[in-house]
Amino acid sequence: MKKYETIFILHPTLDEEAVKANVEKFKGVIENGGGTIDNVDSWGKRKLAYEIKKVNEGYYTLINFSAESELPKELDRIFRITDTVVRHIIVKDEK
Repeated sequence: MKKYETIFILHPTLDEEAVKANVEKFKGVIENGGGTIDNVDSWGKRKLAYEIKKVNEGYYTLINFSAESELPKELDRIFRITDTVVRHIIVKDEK
């Protein structure tokens, strides 16, 4: 298994319950895909460096996980079809 990290930004109009539900959804995708979560770091609501889709802030969450190489592709697909995700990135961790 390879190590990966993903960071995603959720829409700022979500309430705390919806943010937690989305984070749990993405954690479930990783765990159900055979991956293991090493760390979840919620950074809270922060201002974006630049405007994205007329949005200036969002809820940032960083997840470090280990998985086979197919799982990040599926996670990327889920991020893309989820309307509450403003921006996301998945990178292989070289540590």
